[in-house]
Amino acid sequence: MVALTGPRSTPMRTDPVESHPIKGGVTIFAGAQVVLDAAGWAMPGQPGVGLIAVGRAEATVSAATNGERNIRTRRGRFLFANSAAGDAITRAEIGDPCFVVDDQTVAKTNAGGTRSQAGIIRDLDAQGVWVEI
Repeated sequence: MVALTGPRSTPMRTDPVESHPIKGGVTIFAGAQVVLDAAGWAMPGQPGVGLIAVGRAEATVSAATNGERNIRTRRGRFLFANSAAGDAITRAEIGDPCFVVDDQTVAKTNAGGTRSQAGIIRDLDAQGVWVEI
């Protein structure tokens, strides 16, 4: 491909819902953070290196084998639980990346390189952390 030399009508997706094949042997619960592993299989949010956050699960789905079923995920701003102690997110971190602790919790650090990014911290309130995925 070469660089443009004039205008281009670039296609756009307006629906923030995607569908991803699920890793075998897992259940992803509705409302959970969803990540993709290095092979592209969807899993519930969990600590790990190289995982890619793709959104919030729209329904509860299980798969016995890789790709047996797909999970619908939605991108947007979602409320997740805040981590604890020294990894708790504060208002000072708004605009910073946050990291996956589990399928419903985010933290301000990657725990020495053992957690993948969950998204960007957009707000914080008494219920938790608003994360843009």
